Amino acid sequence: MEQTVLKIENLTVSYGDGSKAVDDLSVVLEKGGSLGIMGESGSGKTTTALAVMGLLDKTAAARGGIYYQGEELQALPERARNKYRWRSIAMLFQNSLDVLNPVLTVDEQIRECLQRHTDLPAEATGQKIDGLLETVGLAPAWKKHYPHQLSGGMRQRVLLAMALACDPAVLIADEPTSSLDAVAKSEILELLTELQRERKFALIVISHEVGTIARLTSRLTIMYRGRVVEEGLTKDVLQNPMHTYTRGLLFSAPALNPYRDLWGIPREITPGMRDGCPFYPRCSQHHPNCATEKPVLEYIAPGRKVACNRQGIVTLLQAAGIHKTYGFQGRRLQACDNCGLEVRAGEVVALIGQSGSGKSTLAGILAGVIDRDAGEVLFQGEEVLRNNATRRKQGIQMVFQDPYSALNEHFTVAQAVSEPLMILGRAAGDQNRRQAITDALQNVQLPGDEAFLTRKCHTLSGGQRQLVALARALVMEPKVLIADEISSMLDPSTQANILRLLKGLQNRQGFAMLFITHDLAVAQKIADRIYVMQQGRMVEHGPARELLRNPAHSCTKTLVMEAFKIFC
Repeated sequence: MEQTVLKIENLTVSYGDGSKAVDDLSVVLEKGGSLGIMGESGSGKTTTALAVMGLLDKTAAARGGIYYQGEELQALPERARNKYRWRSIAMLFQNSLDVLNPVLTVDEQIRECLQRHTDLPAEATGQKIDGLLETVGLAPAWKKHYPHQLSGGMRQRVLLAMALACDPAVLIADEPTSSLDAVAKSEILELLTELQRERKFALIVISHEVGTIARLTSRLTIMYRGRVVEEGLTKDVLQNPMHTYTRGLLFSAPALNPYRDLWGIPREITPGMRDGCPFYPRCSQHHPNCATEKPVLEYIAPGRKVACNRQGIVTLLQAAGIHKTYGFQGRRLQACDNCGLEVRAGEVVALIGQSGSGKSTLAGILAGVIDRDAGEVLFQGEEVLRNNATRRKQGIQMVFQDPYSALNEHFTVAQAVSEPLMILGRAAGDQNRRQAITDALQNVQLPGDEAFLTRKCHTLSGGQRQLVALARALVMEPKVLIADEISSMLDPSTQANILRLLKGLQNRQGFAMLFITHDLAVAQKIADRIYVMQQGRMVEHGPARELLRNPAHSCTKTLVMEAFKIFC
């Protein structure tokens, strides 16, 4: 049985104004184990580390338990607490220029640490310093230099030598590589990995860099505004995030998404959400009760805990066993053969395949505009039948491929956008309806003045028509938007503008999107997950980065090769 070396129990750190930097945090770290803590700036990561070290600002009040090998550190007086610093628990700080004393040499700074926390004689101390520098990959000759005479990577090695000087059982590394270049970063990560393997110390890594967390840790805790929102094995959390905040962090990481446009988590942090879910104002799937009901961190899968009132990311659209056959002149064409897919809240799913693979047929079935021969389609747990999901607000909406046939050319822009509201009898008042139309047009960067509203659709360009069709769909505030080859008939510049606009709207408004395309390069730019169709069958699916990096099916390999061979 593994020995628990550090235990944090219900830790809360508050300031004089009543704000909580850490709120009810509990963590267990085993001997030789490794734990990552991720989150945006201000999530409480560094405050947690300082609380463990007993180095909090005097204006901060810490409650809860911090146990080192069973000893409660919070209850100890400062002199007794100081015995545990550096000898038992050490910290590797992130900003070497701020931490290192500019008027002391490397030798003097490490020597001061050893003299304060050990009883080594002078000669042994000198030998210890030389050994520490060699351990972290620095020649002992560098001990005579001052911090400003060293590179950033070398200063970080000096800090690591100081942290390891007293052979601690726990090392806390706070953003150990954030200010380093790629080469120095790789060297520090490799050094930390090797040292932990050799010395068996327990490691806590605080970082916003996914690559650092992936290389150094086996378990991962995600923090938001002082609270833990998700935890589990590092590889599981990084491959399959189950909280919308975790997903947003990962989708914002260049290391995981080298070829995609990056989009941060929308909307700013809102103060005052103490009673309900702190992520409520920014969540793509929030429910009204999330504003007042505090989520509990609980298991939703083996080894995975999530603090979410909806038990993690919800599946909005689900299809299974879809069959569809067309008859033409005595011939039978199977457009969909046992197809299925899922679209979760707030994500972009791309459905790709060559022309004739059955993508548009499946899209029509999912929206309820095409009848299926067999199978099941569920929207928020309710079966999709005909137009029951499209004829309501916050349902499913579809934007079609051809902008010229998608709209009645004799309609004005106002009539085209407002038609869904008129059918539903919504926004009955002229003023409300006009405001809804104007908002929808402005959301897609079209003018909302009288001159544009009264223009006939046949006078619009192809790009303008597609934007009006998009506004017509968005006026219904859909939970799921199905976009069927909406950019394939447009010139490259117009296509780029519409795709970026659409992705921006999806990111800000939080709707999920099923994007149907035969263009893998387009899917790569916007998709979180990808499904591949061939001759009516689903042949492969998975996270976009994994599927494009390592396609398994021959159809996907062909699509990848054809899409990117121009660069070879």
